[in-house]
Amino acid sequence: MADAVRLAVTGGLHVILIGAAALSVAAFTIAWLIRDPRCAPAPPTTPTHPPLPQPVIDRLDMQFFCYHRDRPGSAALREKLVEEHWSYMDRYAAQLIARGPTLDGDTATGSVHIVDLPDLAAARAFAFDEPSFQAGVYRDVMLRRWRNVLGRTMWDFPGGREGGNRYLVLGLGTGQAADLVPPSDRRDDLIAYGPLLSDDGVTWLGTAVLIRATDRDTARTVLAQDRYAGIEVHDWQFGGRR
Repeated sequence: MADAVRLAVTGGLHVILIGAAALSVAAFTIAWLIRDPRCAPAPPTTPTHPPLPQPVIDRLDMQFFCYHRDRPGSAALREKLVEEHWSYMDRYAAQLIARGPTLDGDTATGSVHIVDLPDLAAARAFAFDEPSFQAGVYRDVMLRRWRNVLGRTMWDFPGGREGGNRYLVLGLGTGQAADLVPPSDRRDDLIAYGPLLSDDGVTWLGTAVLIRATDRDTARTVLAQDRYAGIEVHDWQFGGRR
């Protein structure tokens, strides 16, 4: 009986020793593999994704270009409602990218507002609830999705509120998109720049630019002349309370 117990103990010790030796060999092998760069596991890679298609990028942005055009003979009514207009726009101060009237000499011909809003319904409310529109100052409204290519507001324009001539340049067209990237040699003069888009942000419909330039003809050349059905140039100035 004692011999059997001794045999069992001895056998168990042999198994333990063999198991420990196997573990030592495995540990040595793993350490060698880690030290050998040829056998080291490849470092984890960050998954890469292709750039978003342009329509998807557009749907991520919800900026709008709103151009109220004055009705002829409405100057007195516009002036009467100026405080109501400013008070209305004060509600959107944090969302405004640019604002200001278009002019013919000293007479306003329209009002430009570029604004960041959550959706199309909010943009329509912004455009059509405006007091001057409700009172009949404007003859029509151009409201289009827009994208802020410069990534800033007019208040960030290095040229400031005054100095030099300022213009609104509107290129209207369909088909292949044009002028998606602003000209590098005109960046110092650009106040706002971006494409006009359909309501769903998919279709390119033109380009809207606010720019400082020496004259109208120079302002017009910010856009490719042969890529639009028509290009409008309007005198424009910084808007807001003065």
